[in-house]
Formats: sequence, structure tokens, C-alpha cells
Amino acid sequence: MAKHLKTAKSETERAEDDAKVRTSVEAILRDIEERGDAAVRDLSEKFDGYTPDSFRLTQSQIDALVAELSDRELADIKFAQEQVRNFAQAQRDSMLDIEVETMPGVILGHKNIPVQSVGCYVPGGKFPMVASAHMSVATASVAGVPRIIACTPPFKGRPNAAVIAAMHLGGAHEIYVMGGIQAVGAMAIGTQTITPVDMLVGPGNAYVAEAKRQLYGRVGIDLFAGPTETMVIADDTVDGELVATDLLGQAEHGYNSPAVLLTTSRKLADDTTAEIERILTILPTADTARKSWEDYGEIILCDGHDEMLAQANHIASEHVQVMTDRDDWYLEHMHSYGALFLGPRTNVANGDKVIGTNHTLPTRKAGRYTGGLWVGKFLKTHSYQKITTDEAATLIGEYGSRLCMLEGFVGHAEQCNVRVRRYGGINVPYGEGAPYRDAAE
Repeated sequence: MAKHLKTAKSETERAEDDAKVRTSVEAILRDIEERGDAAVRDLSEKFDGYTPDSFRLTQSQIDALVAELSDRELADIKFAQEQVRNFAQAQRDSMLDIEVETMPGVILGHKNIPVQSVGCYVPGGKFPMVASAHMSVATASVAGVPRIIACTPPFKGRPNAAVIAAMHLGGAHEIYVMGGIQAVGAMAIGTQTITPVDMLVGPGNAYVAEAKRQLYGRVGIDLFAGPTETMVIADDTVDGELVATDLLGQAEHGYNSPAVLLTTSRKLADDTTAEIERILTILPTADTARKSWEDYGEIILCDGHDEMLAQANHIASEHVQVMTDRDDWYLEHMHSYGALFLGPRTNVANGDKVIGTNHTLPTRKAGRYTGGLWVGKFLKTHSYQKITTDEAATLIGEYGSRLCMLEGFVGHAEQCNVRVRRYGGINVPYGEGAPYRDAAE
């Protein structure tokens, strides 16, 4: 039976935190709805201390910011975007439009059509999340979205050059320097100067995730991508330093980033605990990582791999790093997670920054019912039908007529009946189901 060697905040405590966030977000979104640009400006001044003449960057401003980067920095950004684009394009190529003749004269099909406008949120108030621009903007570009707008908060009082460059190179058509709820709200609700989008994508803190949740329905969203989560599944094939490094590498994201170790080795659990304490004495982001580990870190000792698998699927963490003697077994059997990182040679940071898979992933157990952001999220699969012969119109119409009457929908039935009369020459009495062919004969 699984044994918790270290526990995190209870679900009750987390729910209380969520309730506070929910109330704040409701008020801010209402303010944006009522006052538009004025509310956005006030909120930007309050939360970011940033009130430019215009939140939207001009092309000359974008060019100047890009020019601040060295050739090597730009090369690194372009390399990462190439990996993301290549994988997104391979995914796009797997999504085919289809058209089939299901019976003589009946043509059915579907088309994959890009969402027409997307708002991409790129976090950056605490750390400039350059990679998030690749994951949202570049992927939307591969999907063929005709209007891509991108928002990121100021970093240390001004636009971050690397983030703006990544947005621009990724294919953003409009770039705004604004953060948090005001950015997400402005993109979804619209203001006097910002035309609302059809869909919001991108990760963010608890407030951004809650804003997306509240705006869902008014616009589409990619998924609930809240504070980052990480899980390490490890046995005695790896050591405490590696595991501790991988746990803290994600815990430094924020004060509420869950980090969980599942292991079958008590020695590894103890060694990891000791290594975490050692690393926290030298990690520059230790203040954040320590608070996150104290409040949201867990170590769960399991009896075997089957129990680790069951725990992992139950927790459904965003990032799941597997370092065992049977990594591919977990790939075969895991069903609830954001993304898997298999073997000690890879790690979550690879996926976050450069390897090519998307890093906007489901959190808060959403991996039970959705995967992460990918090119397919920007595409809508729409079906169509056509009937090309009188015979097919009559036959389908006869069945449709009777099935509509079975449900009591006379108006529906008449849509079928009028075609049975016109294309089949069968005089169906008004408001009745079409006769069976043997009865008609």
C-alpha cells in the first residue's frame, strides 16, 4: 500500500485559495467588460506599473527590440522554433480532410478549418517565458490561423526583447505588452482598441487560468493550464541528485507548483530529500522553490510498479518524468497525464524549451480528459453532406421521415417528406411518416 513520506497542502486548503482567486477574477473581468481600455490601463498600472501610450507595439518598436538580441540568442530562438514547427507540421499532416460515398448518391465528408482569430498569452512577469511564444504563436501559425495576437506582461518595466522576438518570429500579427487577467480579458472580451478573438491559448498563473475558465464559452480555450506540476516516477536505477534536480527544476516556477516523487525505493526517497535540502542552499530561485516544495511537494513510497502506475494515473500530473527499468511499460499503460518524459537522458526542461513537443499542458487532473496544446487545437473539424441522386434523396428521406415521426417532430418529418414527394414521386400525407416500401407496393 502506498505510503506518504511527505504530504502537501490538503484539498480543503487548496479550495480556499481557489475561491479567493475566483472572486478577484470575476471582479476584474466585469471591470474590463464595463470600461474596456480604461480598465486595462488602470489594471496594468496597478499590477505591472506599466502605462505606455499604446499597449500594442508598432513594427518599428518590434524591430528595435529584436535588434537588442545577439546573433547567437536569435539563433537559439530560431532553432527552438524550428523544432516546434517541425513537430507541429508533422501533426498537421496527420489530420486529413475526408470525403466518402457511404452509399450510392450519398457523399459525406469533413474539413479541418483553422480558428479565425486566436489570442496567445505568454507569461513573463516573473520569468520571461520565451518558449511559450513558440508553443502558442508558432503552432497557431502552422495551423493557418489568419489572425494571431499575442500578449505578454512587461518584464522589469519594459517589453522583454527575447519574448517579443519569439512572438514576432513565430508569426504574431499583433503584439501587446500587457499581462495577467487584463490581457486575457481584453483579448476575449474586446475593448475599444482590441477586436476580440475566437480562442484563448497559453499557460499562466492561477489568476490567468481562472480567467480562462470564466471566459470559456464566450471564447474557446486550449485547456486549463494553471500553475505547473511535475511528477517523477523513479526506482533505484537513478540517484537522489537527479531526482531532486528534476523536482526543484519545476518547483521554481511559482509558490504553488506541485512536485511529486513516486518511488519503490526508500533509499531513493531519503536521498532525494537530502539532495533537495542541499540544492536549496545554492539554487538562486530557492525562495520560490522551497515554499513550493514545503506546501505542494509530496513523496509517495509504493510497493511496486503497478502501484506507482495507479498512483500516477490518479494524480494525472502535467509533467511525468519516468526513470525506471521499464520506461516503455509506463508509456504503454499510462492514460492520464500532460506529457511523458521517458528515461534519465531527457527531462521536463527539454520539453519546456526546445525539443519540439508543446509545453502548454493540462493541469489539475485535466489530463484525465484532454491532452495538451497542439496544432489540432487550432483546427475545427466540420462535417458536410450532399445527396447527388433522386434515388438516394428518396431512400434517405423515407427513413428520415419515419424516424422524425418516431420522435414526434412533424416539422422535421416534413423536411424529409417534401423531398420524398418531389424526388421519389411518393405522395406522403402531410404530417405522416413515409410508408414502408412493401406497404407502398
